[in-house]
Amino acid sequence: MNIYDFDKTIYDGDSTAAFIKYCAKRFHRAYITVIPTAWAFFLYMIGFYTKTQFKERMYRFLKYIPDVDQAVTDFWDTHEGNILDYYKKQRRDTDIIISASPEFLLKPIAKRLGIARLIASRVDKHTGKYTGENCWGGEKVIRLRDETGITHCDEFYSDSKSDQPLADIADRAYIVRRNTLIPWNEYKESGFEKFRHMFLTPQFLMFIIIGGINTLANILFSAIYSLFIPGTTTAFVAGYVTANVLAYIMNSKITFKEDRLSIIKYFKFFLSYIPNFLIQTAIVWLTSQFTPLPPVAAYAIAAIIGVPVTFVIMKLFTFRKTKAVM
Repeated sequence: MNIYDFDKTIYDGDSTAAFIKYCAKRFHRAYITVIPTAWAFFLYMIGFYTKTQFKERMYRFLKYIPDVDQAVTDFWDTHEGNILDYYKKQRRDTDIIISASPEFLLKPIAKRLGIARLIASRVDKHTGKYTGENCWGGEKVIRLRDETGITHCDEFYSDSKSDQPLADIADRAYIVRRNTLIPWNEYKESGFEKFRHMFLTPQFLMFIIIGGINTLANILFSAIYSLFIPGTTTAFVAGYVTANVLAYIMNSKITFKEDRLSIIKYFKFFLSYIPNFLIQTAIVWLTSQFTPLPPVAAYAIAAIIGVPVTFVIMKLFTFRKTKAVM
């Protein structure tokens, strides 16, 4: 018995995205949900929404589809040709499809392909509400076990390493790239994939947001200290240290979900800022000595130049071995 993911594994593309695009062209009222969906995506990226919560809001467009079943049927009439050739050649009646895409969307194509067992996200086709969690990652193994009692399979196919839990229960697992099958442990991520997994994540976006808050705090504290501490550079140092403590607390509690604060971890955090601190301090000194700019302007220039340096050092040093938790 073989198990397959669906999107970019059996289907050449993302079926959910394709269906949304298809509906947007036919049912213009669905555009009403664009702004709320974009806002929900932002909240998901910064960790305030789970993936399930975000998708529930994304699927609200279904309220504006007069006949969802007919829309799904019409969609597959024009998109069935996107089923990959390799799968057509090796399909078996015992195959199982497990996907994060909604069940109501995949049922018709599973029936056309002769696949009796489909496990997908349970989404109400009229409201977009979920029953249970989004069928993704480890949730797929849970659903497989609960609904079939199966804890092992012969072969597993997917386009993503996020399906590692299913690959772990298979005798053989493969990464699918269109009609090319690559043994799971032999697959090497491309440069873009490595970049995406490192930076295009909720965790890293939150780190950037906190970096922005830290920048503003640095400017504010430095400006305040400059009112009663003689010397622009000295005031900047005091403001920098104060903002750094604030940044450590926010990153620990919000970005990396640490249970408690730690002096040792703060020390590592502080060390990672030293190169950035030296760069920014030098810029403040040079600006104050050789330009007529006010102290606040000097602090702002230092922050704008130094923040990107901080992001790189923090990612490669302090947070290099820290797993994302969002």
